[in-house]
Amino acid sequence: MHRFMRAISVLFVVMVFLISSQAQHARAGKADDTLVVAFKSAILSLDYVFTVKREYVILSEMIDDGLFYTDPDSLKPVPLAAKSYERVSDTQIDVELREGITFHDGSSFSADDVVYTYRFLLDPKNKTKRGTIYGRWLKGVEKTGPYSVRFTLKYPYPLAVQALGRGVPLRKAGAYDGVEAGKIPAGNIHTGIGPYKVTEFHAGKQTTLERHEGYYQSSPKGRAKIGKVIIRTIPDWSTQQAELFSGGVNWMFSVPTDIAVNAGSLPMVKFISGPSMRVGFIILDAGGYTDPDGPLTKLEVRRALIHAIDREAIVKYLVKGQSSVIDAACHPLQFGCLDDVRKYKFDPELARRKLAEAGYPDGIKLDFWAYREKEVAEAIAADLEKAGVRVNFRYVKLPTLNKARRKRQIESYFGTWASGSVADVAAIASRHWSKNTDRDFSRDPRVSEYMNAAERVSDPAKREQLYKKALQLIADQAYWVPLYAFTLNYLTSPDVDFQAPKDGFPRLYLVGWK
Repeated sequence: MHRFMRAISVLFVVMVFLISSQAQHARAGKADDTLVVAFKSAILSLDYVFTVKREYVILSEMIDDGLFYTDPDSLKPVPLAAKSYERVSDTQIDVELREGITFHDGSSFSADDVVYTYRFLLDPKNKTKRGTIYGRWLKGVEKTGPYSVRFTLKYPYPLAVQALGRGVPLRKAGAYDGVEAGKIPAGNIHTGIGPYKVTEFHAGKQTTLERHEGYYQSSPKGRAKIGKVIIRTIPDWSTQQAELFSGGVNWMFSVPTDIAVNAGSLPMVKFISGPSMRVGFIILDAGGYTDPDGPLTKLEVRRALIHAIDREAIVKYLVKGQSSVIDAACHPLQFGCLDDVRKYKFDPELARRKLAEAGYPDGIKLDFWAYREKEVAEAIAADLEKAGVRVNFRYVKLPTLNKARRKRQIESYFGTWASGSVADVAAIASRHWSKNTDRDFSRDPRVSEYMNAAERVSDPAKREQLYKKALQLIADQAYWVPLYAFTLNYLTSPDVDFQAPKDGFPRLYLVGWK
């Protein structure tokens, strides 16, 4: 920790140098009504359906609209490009569209555009990231009038209305004509209907947006508050901070806590800490994929590992902010995430006794993988070592971990999941506990049966009971080590009016000036 703090001090010296030697940059700020945003990850395409990265979603919310919109206060879907909807049956949803909406190129929006968008999405040859997800439950869409469409589902899906919102940016009919199947289009900058339009795009470097003055007044998003937004790719935190200090950047997000706290102590910076829908956990090979007779196949060993980790200390001293320890395999804000599950206190001596009772008086050897939050992963490994676990710590890049997981070569790993900021357990369960997912190491069919059943029931009370059974089973059998709900840190200029959203999803069209 002392070495880390010394590194922070050195970082500030470097930043002072960067500030003093900066090239001439146009200053961001209120005077020019220009908000400059820093992204660590490069924006290579303006089309969100081909990726799942958070930066693309933030951009898409500015330049695109879907049929529905997640209200930032209630976290429930409300009509956006849709005017209204009706559940005709358990598997049919009729949607009435707003009239008078125009695309950024001035053309009118209608039912033809909705049908075109969803049929392109569902066509397997187009290889969109969203297509495989939506294809699980969405059968098709048809036009029922100039401004009305009908969606047909494969089975009753309670999250259908929410999924028809943020996940699918509406495109003008013919927008993908001429694009090679399976290729990510680099352009399509004039096909959105959102509160901002793209006026300049340099893939991987910078995207310039201007307020769409023709944006429809009935939109619950409202008129964009700032006239111009520039999104810059700046991969290095120290460079982002230097730009923020000098006025070249106004807004940063997902900033590491120690960096955010130090930078936020300066007068030219405002530090904002908010909640996030992302949770951290450790997946354990209870099913014995790596070793049919391995120690993790024994319940008391898995329970011992949870008792061995000081989650409260990790949250207090490493994660900080608005992070909190979780006990269930979900985020507390999500529908169905009940806290009525088996809880495990930090007790390394109890962990040692459980290992001995399971037949391992001298402890066990454990391969433990991680791909992010290295300092937290190292703290977890240290706690396990104190309880008698000989940890082989493997810190790798995400693609390497994903490949090893698909091949069932991982005994345990530290993972995270943000659920796309969807406040429903289905958003985490569908990827971790559904049938045939490579993320379920439990080999317990009861969990997936409960979770899958909850996705096919419309009655909220029945869904809650199914989730309760699944979450209690996961906790009781210690299939996961639940760790904590993440915090999300932002740094802004003092004159930026930004409120941290409770679902961890920043809506930049709501940002204004003080």
